[in-house]
Amino acid sequence: MTPYRIVLITAPTIECAKKLATGLIEEKLAACVNIIPGIHSVYRWQGQVQEDQEAMLICKTGLEQWEPLQQWVKTNHPYELPEIIQIPISQGLESYLRWIGESLEK
Repeated sequence: MTPYRIVLITAPTIECAKKLATGLIEEKLAACVNIIPGIHSVYRWQGQVQEDQEAMLICKTGLEQWEPLQQWVKTNHPYELPEIIQIPISQGLESYLRWIGESLEK
């Protein structure tokens, strides 16, 4: 297991996703953020089934950044309850993983 993580975050618009991604990079909470537009989400919210178009952020980060990343997203995200899910990176290209770590150094 590596000390690196993938964090998934949904956003209501591509503009919002870009703003979140830029902030995460500027704050060194993520080394890289990919944005996938046009995600169609179906979910239950407040007892009703909802459908929305969203954008998905795929963030590469470190375990040390997990807590501050969550706090930053909760503060800067327009949703009342944003999706913020962490997935461990068990393996990866060693030089890429090293780059993640170097990119997160303050």
